[in-house]
Amino acid sequence: MDLSTNAENKAGSLDWLKWLIVAALLAGGVFANWYYQDEMLLIRVVGLLATAAVAILVALQTERGKAIWALLKESRTEVRRVVWPSNQETTQTTMVVLLLVVIFALILWGLDSLLGWIVSSIIG
Repeated sequence: MDLSTNAENKAGSLDWLKWLIVAALLAGGVFANWYYQDEMLLIRVVGLLATAAVAILVALQTERGKAIWALLKESRTEVRRVVWPSNQETTQTTMVVLLLVVIFALILWGLDSLLGWIVSSIIG
C-alpha cells in the first residue's frame, strides 16, 4: 500500500464526519428558522440560504459529493448536445395535443351524458 492509497482511505474514512456536519448544519438552520420566527422573513431566508450554501460546500468535499458534482457537469454537457425542436415544430405539436384533448373531452362528455340518461331511465 503506497502513501496515496493510504491518504485516500483516510480521506474517505472521514466522509461520515463531513456528512454529520452537513446534517448538523441543516438541522441547525431549521432550528434557527423556528427559533427566530419573529424576525423578518428576509433575514431568515438569507440565513437559511447561507447555511445551505455552507452545507453544500461541505458535502462537495466528500467522495459522494464529488461524484454528484461530476454527474451534474456531465448532464449539463448532455443537455447542450440535445437537438431541440424548432418553434414551428413546438407550436404544431402543441396544437395537435390541444385538439386531441378537446376531442377526448367531448367523447367523455358524450359518454357521461349517455350513461347518465341510461341510468336515469332505468331508475325512473
